[in-house]
This record gives sequence, structure tokens and C-alpha cells, in this order.
Amino acid sequence: MGIIRKLWWFFKLEKKRYLIGIAALCLVSLLNLLPAYIMGQVIDQIASRSLTGLGLLFGVGGLVLAALAMYGLRYIWRMNILATSYHLGKIMRARLFEHFMQMSPSFFQKHRTGDLMAHATNDINALTRLAGGGVMSFVDATVTALVTLFTMSFLISWKMTIIAILPLPFMAMTTSFLGRRTHENFKASQAAFSELNNKVQESVAGIKVTKSFGYQEQETAAFQQVNQAAYKQNLKTMRYDALFNPAVLFFVGLSYVLTLLVGSHFIAQGQVTLGQLVTFMTYLDLLVWPLMAIGFLFNITQRGAVSYDRIQGLLDIPSDVQEPSQPLPAPRNGTIRYEVESFAYETIPVLEAIQFQIEKGQTIGLVGPTGAGKTSLLKLLLREYDLEQGQLLLNQQNIKQYRLADLRALMGYVPQDQFLFAATIAENISFGNPTLTLQQIQEVAKLVQVYEDIQDMPEGFATLVGEKGISLSGGQKQRLAMARAMVLNPEILILDDSLSAVDAKTEHAIIENIKKNRVGKTTIITAHRLSAVVHADLILVLEDGKIAERGNHQELLEQKGWYYETYMLQQLEMEDENEG
Repeated sequence: MGIIRKLWWFFKLEKKRYLIGIAALCLVSLLNLLPAYIMGQVIDQIASRSLTGLGLLFGVGGLVLAALAMYGLRYIWRMNILATSYHLGKIMRARLFEHFMQMSPSFFQKHRTGDLMAHATNDINALTRLAGGGVMSFVDATVTALVTLFTMSFLISWKMTIIAILPLPFMAMTTSFLGRRTHENFKASQAAFSELNNKVQESVAGIKVTKSFGYQEQETAAFQQVNQAAYKQNLKTMRYDALFNPAVLFFVGLSYVLTLLVGSHFIAQGQVTLGQLVTFMTYLDLLVWPLMAIGFLFNITQRGAVSYDRIQGLLDIPSDVQEPSQPLPAPRNGTIRYEVESFAYETIPVLEAIQFQIEKGQTIGLVGPTGAGKTSLLKLLLREYDLEQGQLLLNQQNIKQYRLADLRALMGYVPQDQFLFAATIAENISFGNPTLTLQQIQEVAKLVQVYEDIQDMPEGFATLVGEKGISLSGGQKQRLAMARAMVLNPEILILDDSLSAVDAKTEHAIIENIKKNRVGKTTIITAHRLSAVVHADLILVLEDGKIAERGNHQELLEQKGWYYETYMLQQLEMEDENEG
């Protein structure tokens, strides 16, 4: 019952509704005894030829009234127990989602999307069943069993009652064994479900790549392998699960046999009447549900315990990036200074000895070979990761001293891998501020040179882009992502290789628009195509996580280093394209 202690906070939160539901359950259990008692009385009156029409009418009336009362009470307990359990699902799902929103990227690198989805769906459902059906089973089974056994013992025969319950200890041992086995196998089943969920999510997300390589058969075979493994594990779990009811019914059957043998003997000796034996057998039938509920309760409790531990395990993981205990007031745009001694992802070194300063209103270009550390510098400024060896200052204050929301409110970020929501173009652009007017959305679309593309679409700005913008080209997705950031007119705009999928003419037009519209605001651009940063006030060339060259465009050309060689090569490539 450790899981009950873990969920006690919820039961205390909803104690009023649970108490009402439990009270209704108890009354149903008491009323359940009435039909069997009335039947026994009528049978005895029939056997003694003393049954009258009025007596039969009272008996039938009692049955009808009991049925109506139980109907109403069952509605009450369902609404106060089963319905309340969905509140637990809502709370836990909200906690998970809020936790996901607070976690740094490293958390999502360690936990697959499909696995996280399984926690938020399958595990939550298991907890909901425990807080609803589990509580109902425990209360109903306990009250029904105690009331029924008390009535059987004191109103009919305590001797018959003792004999009837002799098989029950053996049943308890059997169900306990099956419960332990079910717990072990259900834990493995949940892990298999997570694996299956992740495989489906990954396969659907990568369907275009799979088809482009003609890899459908191999991917289908890989899925079937994961699917078969999940099927086998669920089948193994079900073997133990399926033994619960037969085991309970076997021992209940033994109770029936013993009751019939002893009851016949007691009737012959005149210790009980035929009506009392029928009533006793009916009460024994009422005990079948509590006995069956033991198996159900074991099952649902074990599943709930596994799921709660899986969910709590996620919630207990702290974020690598923490809010300050005494945050500074919201910052204003100003001088940004990098003083990086070293930075690594886990044990992989990325940056070393990085020092430079960005003045308010400057445009900074970050260039260099793939893997040089350009994106890592941006992520440190966004506090997606925290710098341990060194510091990053904004207005002479360590950025760790600002609230994350306040810090990021200064920035508009366009990442390398653009993500568009399965909504309209207008909704994607206005994601950061849904109150924007269509005119504002159209103006920023013109700024990033995507307005004409949108106008050519059948529904214009109301066009649905599909999941992750699947209906758009790479250049269109990049420009929509830029529009989403720029429509907020951020004090610091960060473009992480955000022009790689557009042609040189479009790139030049976008850069010119940025220069005109962002006077006095800071812009940081990383790029592989150097034409995107030639206008920058300062250009840093990164190699192997270090600053290899620095200066403006002209100064770097004069240094005759990596920048000069790359720029001249790209100019030759552009000339060849133009001639072609």
C-alpha cells in the first residue's frame, strides 16, 4: 500500500468527494443484503404455506425500493470517485508538461520523445484507474465482505460461515504470488510500450527520409521487431493477469461445495431452514465480488505503483539551468561580454578561451567550419546551457542573476532547425504574440521576403502548413521562422544559420531590411555563407572552439586566413553559378 501513501496528498485534496462516494458505496453494500433476505423470507413462507398477497406485495415493493435506492447511490459514488480520479490525471499531466517546459535541452537529449509521451498518456491512465476503480474496489470489497460475513454469521449460522471461508486464506496466498509476478512483468510491459511509442513517433517524423532512400521495407521490418517484442512482453504479463479470476473462482467454487454439503446436513438436523440456506448461498454469491476485487485490486495497484514511480522519476530530475534565488530586475539591452574559460557537453569539450564584447546596437557575425562552436555560443546566451568555467555578462551582471523569462524576453531566436506548428501561416508568425494584427503579420512577411510566396498560396496567410511545416520548402520555413522572431521586434535578434536555404538575392534583400529596421538593436548572425555577415561590425572566426580570427570584413580579408580563403572560394562559386 506504499502507492496509497504516495497519493495521500490527492486523497486529502479531494477528501470531501471521496467521503461522499465512500458513504454511498457503504449504503449500496447494506442495501445489497436486502433482496437476499426478502427472498429467503418469501421462500420460507411458501414452504410453510403462510404466504399472503399482502406479504408478497411488501416483498416485491421492498425489492423495487432497494433497486431504486441503489441506482441513485451508484450514480453518486461514480460521480464522486470515478469522476474525481480524472482530476488526478489532469494534475499529473499538468505537472509533467510544466516540468518539460522547464527542462534544459540536455534532458530531451537523454529522454526520447516517444518515452515522454508514454509517461504522459499510458502511465497517467494507470494512475487514474488506481484513484478511481482501485479506491472503489477496495472500499466496496471491504465493506461488502465485512457486512455480508457479519450477516451470515449472526443472522443465519456462524458455523456455516466459518466452513464457507476456509478456502479463502489459500486464495489470498495465490493472489499475492500472482500480484508480485504481475508487478514485475507490468514494469517491463510499460518499458516495451515506451519503446514502441518512440519507434512509431520516430518513423512517422522521418517518413520523408525513409521514402527518399527506398527504405520502407527495412523500416517496416524494424517496426515489426519492436512491435513483436512489445506483444510478447504484454502476453507474458497477461498470462499472470489472466490467472487472477480463475484462481478466485476456483476457491469460491470450493466455498459453494462446502456450503451445500454442510447446509444440507444442517437442514436435515433442523438447524437452518431452506430459505436461510438460499439466503446464505445468495450472500455467498455477494462475496464473489469482494474476492474477485482482491485480484483486480492487486493488479491495478501494481500497475499504478509502477506508473507513479516512472512519472515521479521524471519529475525528480532537476533542470541543468536553475532560476536565481534572488533575481535582479528585468534587464535592458546593453553590453554583452563573453568570458568563457571552457565549456563542454558532458565530457565533450566545445569552447575554450573565448573573450569578446558586443555593444548595444552592433551586428556580430560568427563564422567558421562546421562544429566550431558557433551555435554553442548562442545557446549560452539563451541559457539553454549554463557556463560553469567563466561568465557571460549583460550590463556588467552575470546573466545567471536574471530570471529566464526576463532574459529571453529581450531576444528573438531563429534556430538552425526551424520548427513550425501544425497551424496556419499567420498563427505561426504570431506565435509569440497572438494579438498581432494581420497587417503587422503581413509587414514582417514582406521584411523577410516571404510575402509573395504566401500570397501565391490558395488560402494566403490562412494556409495550414502541416506538421512541422511539411507543406513548405526549406527556404519558406526558414523565412517564416525569421518572421516569427522579428515580428516581436526584439532588442537582441539571434539568427543561427537562418539564411542557408535561400538564394543569394533573397539573402541580400533580407539583410538590407534587417539593417534598416534594426537600428540601435543588437543582431547576432551565424552563417556558413559569408555574404550574410559582410556588413557586421565585428566578425569572429571560430575553429575548434577557439577564436582564430576577429575583425570586420575588410580587416579579415587583409589577414589572408580562413575567412579570406573561404570568402574568395564562395565568390568564385557564385560567379560560376551566374555564368551558368
